Amino acid sequence: MTLPLFDLQMRRQARPDAPGVRVEWTGSVVRQVGGPEDWNGILWSDLDAAGADAVIAEQLAFYGALGRTFEWKLYSHDRPSDLAGRLAAAGFVADEAETLMVGRIGELSLSEQVPGGVELRPVRDAAGVELMTAVHEQAFGGDSSLVRHQLLTQLAERPGEVEAVVAMAGGQPVSAARMQLHPGTEFASLWSGGTVASWRGRGLYRALVAYRARLAAARGYHFLQVDAAPTSRPILARLGFAALATTTPYLSP
Repeated sequence: MTLPLFDLQMRRQARPDAPGVRVEWTGSVVRQVGGPEDWNGILWSDLDAAGADAVIAEQLAFYGALGRTFEWKLYSHDRPSDLAGRLAAAGFVADEAETLMVGRIGELSLSEQVPGGVELRPVRDAAGVELMTAVHEQAFGGDSSLVRHQLLTQLAERPGEVEAVVAMAGGQPVSAARMQLHPGTEFASLWSGGTVASWRGRGLYRALVAYRARLAAARGYHFLQVDAAPTSRPILARLGFAALATTTPYLSP
């Protein structure tokens, strides 16, 4: 039952994930459209073999006219079964696949205990966002400008829909994570959970999951959802999350 509920609430009935963006239902596709610093992409599709290539071409033309690259967020149960190959043939490039994992908050095995000398600090302002993005860049590498932009915008305009936290040790940020709250649904989603290399293996990832789960439960949410990387999947499984599907970002040419 959880996967159909996820598809309905988080994909087919998706709401904009940030101020200034919009979600559109156009035929058999649900897409998000925003500025160049926002996430643009296909959230849900229900295609058949006869019409899939035409719909893909329509989305390329639509975003192309806006001057936007975009992501087609493909799930393993999406139709048609060869949609991945069709996207590749149209010039999309697959990024690393992740596992869609969902846990019912009341049934998860959670502990918010952190190592000695570590303080969990909520992110409420630009200074906190900078601490969080510093962790993000150390843990994952690459550019964190999109995360910075999204979080600053949400904190300023929709503070009730995001929670972020930084673990501080000796005055330095060593782990961080955020949570997106989805009003009108039963789901809160966990993102950007990362720990600098020297602090891994000490339980900080688990503690930040528990911290956010407590906040989500207090707001009345029933499920936590994660697009889990291979490194976090076994941790989440031990906490009680179930793997429901795989999801692969296909990036437009």
